[in-house]
Amino acid sequence: MTEFFSPRPHRVFSKGFYKSADFDYEVRGLLGAASHGNTDAGEVLATIDGVSDGDHEHWFQAWHDTGSRVRALADEEVKAGDAVGASSAYLRAATYFGVAVNAVSGLESDDLLVPTFRLHRSSWEGFVDTVDRVVERVDIPYAQETLPGWFFRPSDDAGTRPTLVMVNGSDGAVSGLWNSGAAGALARGYNVLLFDGPGQQSMLFERGIGFRPDWEAVLTPVVDFLLHRDDVDTGRLALYGISQGGFWIARALAYEHRFAAAIADPGVVDVAASWNKNLPSSLVKLFHAGKKDAFDRDMALGMKFSPGTARTWKFRARPYARDSYFDTLTEVHRYTLTEDEATRITTPLLITDPEDEQFWPGQSEQLAAGVSGPTELSRFTAAEGANFHCQPMARQLTDARMFGWLDAVLPR
Repeated sequence: MTEFFSPRPHRVFSKGFYKSADFDYEVRGLLGAASHGNTDAGEVLATIDGVSDGDHEHWFQAWHDTGSRVRALADEEVKAGDAVGASSAYLRAATYFGVAVNAVSGLESDDLLVPTFRLHRSSWEGFVDTVDRVVERVDIPYAQETLPGWFFRPSDDAGTRPTLVMVNGSDGAVSGLWNSGAAGALARGYNVLLFDGPGQQSMLFERGIGFRPDWEAVLTPVVDFLLHRDDVDTGRLALYGISQGGFWIARALAYEHRFAAAIADPGVVDVAASWNKNLPSSLVKLFHAGKKDAFDRDMALGMKFSPGTARTWKFRARPYARDSYFDTLTEVHRYTLTEDEATRITTPLLITDPEDEQFWPGQSEQLAAGVSGPTELSRFTAAEGANFHCQPMARQLTDARMFGWLDAVLPR
């Protein structure tokens, strides 16, 4: 056999698309999302073709422009009576506008945040109106509010089905949940419930409602809502949480025991760890010493010399709804699963554990070791094309493992 040797091997997968970790991770996720139609690879690569590392203005504009162009295609497909083409284009437009929403954090002003979010959400609603699934828009009772949601069924056949409840992360667009398990669940005969929780998307941007750590207060009303539906098999409720949603579902499962199985993608027990690692040790010491004035003073000084960091902090801190740097970080530290809470988790749990996890390394193993119920730790590797947070370029592989595990665990 002839051996082929390249003195300059192609290393884009390992070296990355950008030196900027944020840009690179976004591109990986967008390319991976093509597997379920959330993106088209050519659109992604064409969009980034002229965007330089760290050029936040161009990054935002490029995704906004691509979203606008694809949205126009979707509208044309509707006029032509092509629901399949319209559905595909609306989903892609929603995905691209979702990138633009988060890209606002790199701009001088956040004036474009809500208008861009509304373009994303109206594109998503266009997808909901044209997709070849049965979809019901729902309002889930929650405290004195309601949570906006979408209940998908694979068909309009009568009878009950297993149902997957999907919990988003800290800044994920609802369209991202389609690629992260919703499409795979529907293809396998599951109902799927998607919704905005407190601090997520419309609840934050349009209603001004921030995060809360005690997600049992969110998921218990969700379960109550589902138990009253005649198309839900109440003995086969499954729960999925992506990114920071891995913390929220773990916290909820310590108190809400009506789910038959759950998936944390990945396991998260200490949200603040991803914040602390980006702070100088001197600031960490001030924080743990409780020196609020000195911490806020030094943080403010540092932000003056790094406007980009200041904008990112503002965007990340917004859902925690606190006024000062110190108070924000104090609030983030409340998002911790205690040992006692971990032992309360008895629901069968699948926990993804990707190689090169960049936000909460080691926490999947920590969660698996702390819970009382049956647990499976599913490792994903670079050799499989499945490394980094939430396996952005291996969602088909993730689906296969998730639903293979659910088939074995859920009662028949």
